Amino acid sequence: METSNKTARELYEIVKADKSRRRFGFGRKPALVNIDLQNAYTRPSEYITAYETDPRQIEHVNTLARLFRANHCPVVWTHVAYLESGEDCGVWGTRSDTPDSLQNIKLGSRRAELDERCEVDRNTDIVINKRMASAFFETNLGSLFTWHKVDTVVVTGGSTSGCVRATVVDSLSRGFRTVVPEECVADKHESPHFANLYDMALKYADVLPVAEVVAVMEQYKPAN
Repeated sequence: METSNKTARELYEIVKADKSRRRFGFGRKPALVNIDLQNAYTRPSEYITAYETDPRQIEHVNTLARLFRANHCPVVWTHVAYLESGEDCGVWGTRSDTPDSLQNIKLGSRRAELDERCEVDRNTDIVINKRMASAFFETNLGSLFTWHKVDTVVVTGGSTSGCVRATVVDSLSRGFRTVVPEECVADKHESPHFANLYDMALKYADVLPVAEVVAVMEQYKPAN
């Protein structure tokens, strides 16, 4: 194993600065997948499970969502929420059982609700209650993307080291070009955030400034 005295942020900045790395790029039709922008994770003043990295994260996500809708590209919002028993959290919910634990984000609770700052169009957007880390796991996301002829997935939300990374890896594994707007993902701690941006940028996704993703969508010509 190669050792280094560089921080995770410094390692990510090195990869970010390498302009010779080939990008996956945008394909014919993108979809926007916003991961778990729900109160349990976006309201640090209310819940100890919440976090904030870029204070404009939700503002940036809303900008992207408007552009995707305008171009007739799917906009997806996921959230985690569980039965009163918590059994649908499975073994993932066995590590702790406190009021703040994952399996105790109950269906219909404020913790489970999407942050009201998110501009969710209930008439056109797709809202998915996922139970596990990846937005693809045992959901209809893959079949929806087949129907819409999607070949590119833009992933936002949180956490960078958890459900965002899991979704990104599954996205690439399913053959989608995958993009992560850097300012649109967040984590509770700096090191996991930048370590996972490093991994995704190196292996699984194009990690780009949100302004670049906005510019692509402003010039996008609807594919179908």
